[in-house]
Amino acid sequence: MSDYFQGIPLQSVSVAKSATRSPEAATELSGKLALTIAEAASDRKAGDILVLRVADVSYLADYFVMLTGYSRVQVRAIADAIEDKVETDWHRRPLRTEGKVEGSWVLQDYGDVIVHIMMPKEREFYNLEAFWVHAERIPLPKSDEDEGKPT
Repeated sequence: MSDYFQGIPLQSVSVAKSATRSPEAATELSGKLALTIAEAASDRKAGDILVLRVADVSYLADYFVMLTGYSRVQVRAIADAIEDKVETDWHRRPLRTEGKVEGSWVLQDYGDVIVHIMMPKEREFYNLEAFWVHAERIPLPKSDEDEGKPT
């Protein structure tokens, strides 16, 4: 299978092929990327951060990260913070970003991780969590600032 679809790379950064690399190892890397994204969102005070491992129930991605921003400005700021942190830590840029101009629902596609940053009204209306109910929920590490409260 090619790493490209009609000239578009299937991952946001080229990955060296290795005979020892298993699908489990790739999914583990995707999980670390998803947690990096959740951390960047938390730094910008995103609410209701949810990381779902969808690899077993969907071919779209390995992980979905869903979170809430409480204003259009905050939604854009969260999206920018995620892009900056992933580029700094992982040297990756999203394959596509949609909805940033409107700021009510931003979607960032990193290939193996898809990020949904939504305003509360959109998140409640579309209720993506209910659609992906069979996906495994990944617990987020607790930060010192939160004093043990989940993000």
